Amino acid sequence: MSATIKLEKKHFPVLLDELISIISPLYSGTFIDCTFGQGGYSKKILSHKENKIIALDRDSKTIKEATKLKKKFKSRFFFENVTFSEIDKIKVRKENIKGIIFDLGYSTSQINDPSKGISFKNKGRLNMRMGINNFSAHEVVNLMDFENLSKIFYYFGEEVKSKAIAKKILLERNKKEIYTEDLVKIINDVKKFDKKKIHKATKVFQSLRIVVNQEITQLIYGLINGFKILPKGGIMAVVTFHSLEDRIVKYFFKNYSETKNTSRYLPEKKFEKKLFKIINKKPIIPSFNEINVNPSSRSAKLRCVEKINDANNFESFIKKFEYLTEIENLANNL
Repeated sequence: MSATIKLEKKHFPVLLDELISIISPLYSGTFIDCTFGQGGYSKKILSHKENKIIALDRDSKTIKEATKLKKKFKSRFFFENVTFSEIDKIKVRKENIKGIIFDLGYSTSQINDPSKGISFKNKGRLNMRMGINNFSAHEVVNLMDFENLSKIFYYFGEEVKSKAIAKKILLERNKKEIYTEDLVKIINDVKKFDKKKIHKATKVFQSLRIVVNQEITQLIYGLINGFKILPKGGIMAVVTFHSLEDRIVKYFFKNYSETKNTSRYLPEKKFEKKLFKIINKKPIIPSFNEINVNPSSRSAKLRCVEKINDANNFESFIKKFEYLTEIENLANNL
């Protein structure tokens, strides 16, 4: 899921230089690339001969690129075709882990792959499965009821016309199955007076991709389970691409990096311990030059923290975004 763009057959990982400048003081150890994609971050980190990479990706099509790196770096590169929420299940007991990296975007090759059906520019059956999925976008759009469809569009796409679009979908699917081009037409019809620069279908397609791949649940448990295997002094770095996922990452880092009373009724000396030290108080964003070369990087934000304490209880974090995971889980009942 690495957010890269292909230009003249070369891939450009977003905020690569900024990320490397943060983790390079920790070199001579193992780094976990949770969203391998086209391998941009992994390749750069492996260029330092003392480094090792454990890469994860749910997309089976990334195995081809991972195999190339395995042949080149042998004992310094390992790959697992798993979702990053399962990071705590990989074998790392003897590893000197220095950092964990999440890039929450999608590569241009994934977006343009007709078989994945992510882009509203494609035609045919809706899909959006990135690998290790329980259902597709076709099932969501063609089987889900009005109330739940509108919830998905509103909460995951922040689509203000969510109810109107859901209503139109139900009317149209009484006549036939809804395919990609049908959904785009429905959205365009509902939003015909929308003058915003982004494509009218962007928010709905984003919301469908999120629910199909359970991206909110994956992110929440990826952060929690990544924290569990990261030793003290290790760095966690996350690149986000839309406000919803950035809000989750920001809350996780900020909430567990502030010292606060466990209760206002307890003595002042009773504090919850800090789990993180925030490295960059404000998110790092792409430079003008990077955006000029790679326009898809324009919404990227990089947040980084250093782990300073251990903890096992993340109930408040899970509870905070429970309403979102519950909406995601609605589609599991299709």
